[in-house]
Amino acid sequence: MISLFNKTRALETQTEEFCDKVSEGSLAFKIGLAAYLTGDSETFTEKQRHVSEIESRADELRRDIQRRLYIETLLPESRGDVLELLENTDEILNACESAMWQFFIEKPQFNGEVAGELGKLVDTVVDSVDALVSALRAFFRGEQSISDHMHKVIFYETEADKINHRVLGLVFDADSDLSYKNQMRHFVLHIDSIADIAEDVADRLAIFALKRAI
Repeated sequence: MISLFNKTRALETQTEEFCDKVSEGSLAFKIGLAAYLTGDSETFTEKQRHVSEIESRADELRRDIQRRLYIETLLPESRGDVLELLENTDEILNACESAMWQFFIEKPQFNGEVAGELGKLVDTVVDSVDALVSALRAFFRGEQSISDHMHKVIFYETEADKINHRVLGLVFDADSDLSYKNQMRHFVLHIDSIADIAEDVADRLAIFALKRAI
């Protein structure tokens, strides 16, 4: 395959920046929640703002890419695929931002063991996003390594599910009110859903890559 944007440098630059923002946003999310779990509210608040800024910039990039694809009538055979990938990937940043706002508003408290497992869940979820970003870059550049990255997305999503189950097991085995357990479940499932989104995008990417290869 050749690069989707070999004749449109501006689009290539913008899609690269979009991928950068998704990666940057997921890393800020990871650092922010790690800070929250260790009681570092200042760093958490800083990263919360950072994620919101990144999400806004990614939205701007997505809309501008969409405008270029339609107004400049570029890539008509791949336009829909590119837009769908960008829109679905943008949901990752939306989910990261939403989760951090929920932490900020509700201020959940996790015991030591649950906090440790939750930190592992966040790390694994972000690993799945990083692998997806690598797959997207490969797709846009026309590289042959897409399947290697998509395999990692699936692997990390599966690992995230396993950790999710362990965390929920710890939460519901504890001697706590049911309302507290349900609140904890809400946070755990929200974080885990980010890896689910990454896997869904990877599944779509696999189809689009196959279409280009035919």
